[in-house]
Amino acid sequence: MSQGIEFNRLMMDMRAMQMEAMGSTQSAAAASQTEGGSSFADLLSGAVNKVNDTQQAADQLANAFEIGTQGVDLTDVMVSSQKASVSFQALTQVRNKLVQAYQDIMQMQV
Repeated sequence: MSQGIEFNRLMMDMRAMQMEAMGSTQSAAAASQTEGGSSFADLLSGAVNKVNDTQQAADQLANAFEIGTQGVDLTDVMVSSQKASVSFQALTQVRNKLVQAYQDIMQMQV
């Protein structure tokens, strides 16, 4: 019975993350339109900082679990770790696409 509750909690967390991600994307687009447009470097820097924050939060949660802090659940640690992993993989893919685009542009004949 507790596994069903944990699964439901995990699904609710995933849906909340999805809604948060969709909301932050929409709010970022709205903010760039209202501010006259942020630079690409600012957006990329913000994404890198957010991934770094996610990784640090996952590390802190794992350390708290390891030392036995009350209220830290293994499922929270694993979900946080997976969030950090997925966000890092996504950032790596974005970097790879940017490098590939740069190389394609540099190989173009003018």
